[in-house]
Amino acid sequence: MSEGPQPGELEALGYRQELKRDVSAFQNFALSFSVISVLTGAVTLYPHGLKWGGPLVMTVGWPLVVAGTMCVALSLAELASAFPTAGALYHWASILGGTGAGWATAWLNTVGQFAITAGIDYGLAEFLAPLLGWPADAAHVLPLFIGVLASHAVLNHVGIGIVARLNVVSAWYHVVGVVVLVGAVLALAPKQPLPFLLEGVTPPPGAWTPGFVVALLQAAWTFTGYDASAHASEETHDAARNAPRGILTAVLASALAGWVLILGVTLAIPSLPEAVAAPNAFLFILEASLGRLGTALVWVCVGAMWFCGLASVTSNSRMLWAFARDGGVPASTLLARVSPRFATPHVATWVSVVCALGVVLLSMAIGAVSERAAADALGTVTAVSTVALYTSYGLPIAVALWARRRGWPRRGPFSVGRAGPWFNVLALGWIVGSAVVMSLPPSGVVGAAMAAVCGALVVAWFAGVRHRFKGPAALTR
Repeated sequence: MSEGPQPGELEALGYRQELKRDVSAFQNFALSFSVISVLTGAVTLYPHGLKWGGPLVMTVGWPLVVAGTMCVALSLAELASAFPTAGALYHWASILGGTGAGWATAWLNTVGQFAITAGIDYGLAEFLAPLLGWPADAAHVLPLFIGVLASHAVLNHVGIGIVARLNVVSAWYHVVGVVVLVGAVLALAPKQPLPFLLEGVTPPPGAWTPGFVVALLQAAWTFTGYDASAHASEETHDAARNAPRGILTAVLASALAGWVLILGVTLAIPSLPEAVAAPNAFLFILEASLGRLGTALVWVCVGAMWFCGLASVTSNSRMLWAFARDGGVPASTLLARVSPRFATPHVATWVSVVCALGVVLLSMAIGAVSERAAADALGTVTAVSTVALYTSYGLPIAVALWARRRGWPRRGPFSVGRAGPWFNVLALGWIVGSAVVMSLPPSGVVGAAMAAVCGALVVAWFAGVRHRFKGPAALTR
């Protein structure tokens, strides 16, 4: 059993130190806190939550999702402490469950991260267009989206030091932003009585589950990406302690800040029917209740979304780079390159943002073929990212639960002790239930997309990948 991250621990797992280890404990927390970004997820999908679940889902649905998320986060934190590598989920699944489990986990996480980056930056562009006085249609939103992606790629290429410092700024920006926004709403906006927070709405037709359940996507999508702390392990000081700490503190801080935020905004709704019918309920509420100040506060949210996208590209590129380092993707030699000047995975960074663009373009194409508006692209992308990421969380948790019966090969300084198996079971139940619900109509295209991805992975594995792919270095030494 490992007592902690001893010098040379990365070498013990089969890798040499290639990335610059320049990330502090707080910077590691700030990375996951920025990817979760309650001023992004809770705000971008606020109209979705209100339309399907009303104020009730803000009041009850958020803490319900937090409870399920904490079971997942505790399970992942224990694994992050035991195996502090940039491959994170992929390495955990491979070491505990074999190369097949690891390969599937890596691909699902990579696809999910492409989609979550796409959702974050496209959502930012959708908010930014009307603030600039532009129509919020694809012709105007798409160029903004491409520009935002490019800014995130450039900064991640230039260096982890700059990005880490910006993530610290982001963490404080989110805290101050929530305080300012909620303070302005509570102090200056007319407010509904407290019982209003328990009101529901009549959801749109077409769902196979109750509207309240469909509305949980708002919180579920917000609480994704906190595995970013684990992906930055090879750049974090004392990663076996600080990576799991970053995961858990980011989830807890986001849970509290996000709940206060959405409850404050919900109490400021001037008219529930008008808010539900508005093109963007969040914009409507702030501008109707606070006027020009409300518009200024929306700009604060846009800044938070930019920080969130920056952190998402950091996490995405590290996962892709680590997978390529072990030969798990096409053009692995190219994708595994590290910039000699900046010590960053520069090729993986640019490929990540190009793939995020591809996810949005594909979603728009599918929407056009199925006679759905291109504006539905955001809903499709966010649901795909949520299902893919949580499935990639579930695989290493499942093999870890199985491995407990044989005895883990190593443990880190963070452990949940005898409660570990129970948290694993609860986490898997939450993941399976969420994936099923989010793959049903009105998100039926998500189910079809995920079935296609999983089917392609199965075919590729048995068609030859299983004979070529050797897995992480820890399995081949």
